[in-house]
Order: sequence, then structure tokens, then C-alpha cells
Amino acid sequence: MSSHVRPGWMEKPKPLTQAAKGLALVAVVLLVCVPFLVIVSTSLASTDEVVANGGWVLWPTEPSLDAYRDILDGGIVTHALGVSAGVTIVGTLLSLACTVTLAYALSRPGVFGGRPVLLLVLFTFLFPPGMIPSFLLVKELGLLDSYASLVLPVLVNVFNLVVLRGFFQGIPEELYEAARLDGAGDWRVLFSVVLPLSKAALAVVGLFYAVAYWNSWFYASLYLESDHWPLQQVLRTYVVAGSGLTDATTGEGSVTAPQTVQMAVLVIATVPILLVYPFLQKYFTKGVLTGAIKS
Repeated sequence: MSSHVRPGWMEKPKPLTQAAKGLALVAVVLLVCVPFLVIVSTSLASTDEVVANGGWVLWPTEPSLDAYRDILDGGIVTHALGVSAGVTIVGTLLSLACTVTLAYALSRPGVFGGRPVLLLVLFTFLFPPGMIPSFLLVKELGLLDSYASLVLPVLVNVFNLVVLRGFFQGIPEELYEAARLDGAGDWRVLFSVVLPLSKAALAVVGLFYAVAYWNSWFYASLYLESDHWPLQQVLRTYVVAGSGLTDATTGEGSVTAPQTVQMAVLVIATVPILLVYPFLQKYFTKGVLTGAIKS
């Protein structure tokens, strides 16, 4: 039987239903793409064009990179971009390492203290610490105004831990037993058996961690001085302060419109994650489907 033949249990699609699905899909695509197009277009528009269109441009007649040139020459955005990239890369790697090892330990039956540790971890998920206790703890540990304060307090996410633990438990027990019979220890089993079978789950969890670190701004406003801020906190200051930060960031005498500068910073803050996603898309889709089937 050809693979294109419709199964007997599947109804033949009606033209009206197909048209409705197509219109819904087009509407969703427009809702997603049009705002992003406006942001990119405004960041490329000239000051006169932004003013003439009331602050927003759908399609610039004379595209210009002046806004990007101004904010990158100012130094603040460039430094903040480096801070965000460093915190995201280091934080994601450390979080993955800690989450994988802890999830593997909690997924194995008979581990000493496994159940109390799991209950303790779940307790922190149900009753997260408040802002003041977190700040006092970071202060007592001497982490104020250090980049470690953006990573260590959120090193392990309970949701990601539970997802990986469930995935590890779903691996057939026969594989663990076969590795044990070959004389493999826990580390060898983890690196030679578990991790190669968990690429999809690791890609999903890694993407979750990377997006969380990249988009984080609240902890930076609590723990860091302004000259150490990551990109998202600088972006928030742009949006809140408006043109008040423009001269300090783009350089004195800049004639770039504040809306153009804001949209340019927003594009710089968004594009890196958009560039990473295509490389993880196949693993991400597989990991989501596997998690849905197992749950």
C-alpha cells in the first residue's frame, strides 16, 4: 500500500475545514511576524522617517545601520552583550552538568538518601525562596557585584531536573544491567549509555536553560552594579528610561531617534537565540514528542 493512501479511519478533509485551518495558520504567522518586522524595520529607519510615521515603521524606504553603529560604538551595549553571552554559555554548561548528574542519581533505585533529596528538591519547587532571603544569602556568600550571583542561585531548575529524571527512568533497565555486567561504573554508564540516548532531552533542557539565562534581568538589577549589567537589563533600561539613556550609550551628539535605538537593542538581544534554535530544532521536536508520549 502506498504511504500516500489515507487510512480508513481518517475522514476526508472538507474544503471549508481546510480553508479555516489555512486562515488560522496565516493569522498566527502574521501575529508573530508583523511585530518582529516592525521592530527590525524601525531599527533600520532614519530619524526623519520614524518621526514622520509616529515612531513605528513597517518598511523603511532608506534602510540605515546608523542605530546599530551608534549603540555598538558607545561601548555599553557591546560590554553587556559580552556579559550576557558569557553568563549564558557558562551558566548553561554548569546547569546541565549539575542537573544531569543529580537527575541520574535520583533516577537510580536504591541510591542512599535519594528519596529525601528528591523531596527536598520538590519542596523548593513548591515553596521558592523570597526576594529578601535570596538577597541576604547572596550577600552573606560574598557574591554581590559578581557574575556568579547570576548563575549559582539558579543553577538547578527543578522542572528541568524532573524532566531529565523521568527520561532517564524511561531508558530500558536491560541497558543498565548489560553495562554493569561489562564492568562499567556509574560514570561510565552515564557517559556511554545514558547521555548518548538522551540527546533530545538534553537539547530541550539546554535550550530552556540558555533562554532563561539570556533573558534574565531581574537578578542583575539586584546583585550587580550598572557597569556590569547584562544585555537584557540594559534593554530594560532603554525601554523604561527611553531617550534618557540614549546619549550615554550612543555617544554625545547622536541624532538617532530614541525609538530606533530601542528597536536596534531589542534586535541584538533577540537574534542570538533565534540563531541557536535551528541547530537544536530536530532534537527539540523529538524531545517534546518523546516527553509527551512518556507522560
